[in-house]
Amino acid sequence: MKVRFAPSPTGYLHVGNARVAIANWLLARRHAGVFLLRSDDTDTTRSRADYADAIAIDLRWLGLDWDGFERQSDRLERYAAAADRLRASGRLYPCFESEEELRAKRDAKLRRHLPPIYDRAMLSLTAEQRAAAEANGKRPYWRFLLSGETVGWEDGVFGRREVKLSAVSDPVVIRADGAPLYTLTSVVDDIEHGITDIVRGEDHITNTGVQIDIFRALGAAPPRFAHLPLLTDSDGGKLSKRLDSLTLRTLRHDGVEPVALAAYLARLGTSDDPVAAPLAELAASFDLGRFSHAPARFDTGQLLALNRRVLHALPFEAVADRLPEGADATFWQAVRGNLDLLSEARHWWDVVAGTITPHAQEGEAEFLRTAAALLPPEKWDDAVWPAWTEALKRETGRKGRALFMPLRLALTAEDHGPELRDLLPLIGRARAEARLLAAAR
Repeated sequence: MKVRFAPSPTGYLHVGNARVAIANWLLARRHAGVFLLRSDDTDTTRSRADYADAIAIDLRWLGLDWDGFERQSDRLERYAAAADRLRASGRLYPCFESEEELRAKRDAKLRRHLPPIYDRAMLSLTAEQRAAAEANGKRPYWRFLLSGETVGWEDGVFGRREVKLSAVSDPVVIRADGAPLYTLTSVVDDIEHGITDIVRGEDHITNTGVQIDIFRALGAAPPRFAHLPLLTDSDGGKLSKRLDSLTLRTLRHDGVEPVALAAYLARLGTSDDPVAAPLAELAASFDLGRFSHAPARFDTGQLLALNRRVLHALPFEAVADRLPEGADATFWQAVRGNLDLLSEARHWWDVVAGTITPHAQEGEAEFLRTAAALLPPEKWDDAVWPAWTEALKRETGRKGRALFMPLRLALTAEDHGPELRDLLPLIGRARAEARLLAAAR
């Protein structure tokens, strides 16, 4: 088995791309196959080297590795050779219509309630007409002549699928400037790299029918195909509207753990609950047949719940270099059970080691001044909290929420969070006294 993940370096990797990458990687590792990374960078106007670098960084952050790397911009002569073969067999034909002319044709068909399929007018172009067009400065772009057959395949997710090529426009595969387009380049690469299985999004199903026709026109047997249902947001809407906020770059900056994200995406759309396990373990049970045919909902809440479980189990050594300067293992043990994202540790470090301004609490001034007066002398350890609150109970008669909530609000400026038993020794006596008196004003 040989699979490939082929992103275009025209932007940062988002969760939809990452899900496809993970599915391909898991499939390859499940069957002891080969996972190829290919940069589809023939769009020179939009492809950027920094995006290509960022994609590689994101994939490694997720925990993916690859067994080979190819760059389409290094293979232009192979696409030119394939195009020559298709021209020689009559499967490529030149076109000269402008975008305005094509739009007018589409609009005219739509007004007549006809499907806006390209009319193949350029197939009847004579050699003299082509020469005249080129003499006037026009350069042809090239379309692939579809067979018009109904192309079918057994999809690894959806089962039997068919595309009626008679209902599809002949695709443009070479632009007027000579640049080859994805529909052709991908097929040429898949043939020459020996790709056996293609796993990609459901939005490629029609394109798969077209590309199977190109495989056959080039004398090659098509690989196996599987299409993952598209992702929606938690409300069932199009995820594409939110992709800027769901790039791996953004999620990593926000503090999402790669193990959590990879595990969530690995099982998203299946009936299996996500498990925060290394991808190598998830590969052992990976099965495309377990994916539902329905769109999969990317639920940020579910991801955060899984991320929380991952964080709560992480030892200090796994996060030490990502915590605020000065944070130690005692701090991590105190706060990790209250974090959804690692980035939230910054706030709790400010609580225990920085300066915060607690709000004045109406009606609590006397209690808070009493609390400040009863603070035990240092050195403090985890016994200071029960000793202090027991003294406060005896002095004020308070208990439960009436005792603890004013203290929490004064000491942390939050109404919930890590256990104060653990935080108080980190805050220290001087800060605790200052905050209690500030909240008593």
